[in-house]
Amino acid sequence: MVIKEMVHITPYHLDRMLHIYLPDDYEESEARYPVMYMYDGHNLFYNEDATYGKSWGLQEFMRQWENQLIIVGIECNHEGNKRLEEFSPYDFKDFDGQRIHGTGKVFMQWVVDELKPLIDTHFRTKPEREYTGIGGSSMGGLMSLYALLNHNDVFGRAAALSPSIWVSPEKLSGLLGRAKLEPGTVLYMDYGSREMGNHEGMRKGFADMCSKVMIRGIHLTARLVPGGTHSEASWEKQLPFMIHTLMYELD
Repeated sequence: MVIKEMVHITPYHLDRMLHIYLPDDYEESEARYPVMYMYDGHNLFYNEDATYGKSWGLQEFMRQWENQLIIVGIECNHEGNKRLEEFSPYDFKDFDGQRIHGTGKVFMQWVVDELKPLIDTHFRTKPEREYTGIGGSSMGGLMSLYALLNHNDVFGRAAALSPSIWVSPEKLSGLLGRAKLEPGTVLYMDYGSREMGNHEGMRKGFADMCSKVMIRGIHLTARLVPGGTHSEASWEKQLPFMIHTLMYELD
């Protein structure tokens, strides 16, 4: 089942909707569950909530998966460029050359300091880092990668689908090089073959990032998806690979 709850984002002084997936037997069970935090929560479960009318179909997928998770989908700010600001830890220029002031560091600190404790208090979670993941696509993929590196004491697992590593590859590489990583860190990362032309040198950039990730000892599953596009419909097809990677050998 999916429930919707409003939460206050303290640093932004505004409320935001959470889209929370709970296993269907949650109320009848006393079990505790791993937790996956995900960006663009409105795009995860229902087509009627999704920005472009197509969701990931994540509820239907999880209902068929043997090992269950609690999934906390955080809806983005839909106003103007606010999503780009929230979902980037760095300043950058968008496709139109407009300067975007990234507030992602502040946003992630809120997730760590306020949202996660709130979820752990109100739901039967397994709060330890090895049971705590974070994921997203596009700018959400960038933020998931950032969170795994910058808050590795909190997130032991991450999924970055079509991550916007083009935003600031030098700063991201620098973070990767100096990040304090704990053993057993897991990352799923992919790109669609049909979106590689969106940015010059994207194939090499993705390969370079994967190489640096592996050198740091992260357990990486990386894919170039044949025919994959930058869309919810394409990301939905990657769910079996993503969830299998994140939950591999997880009790």
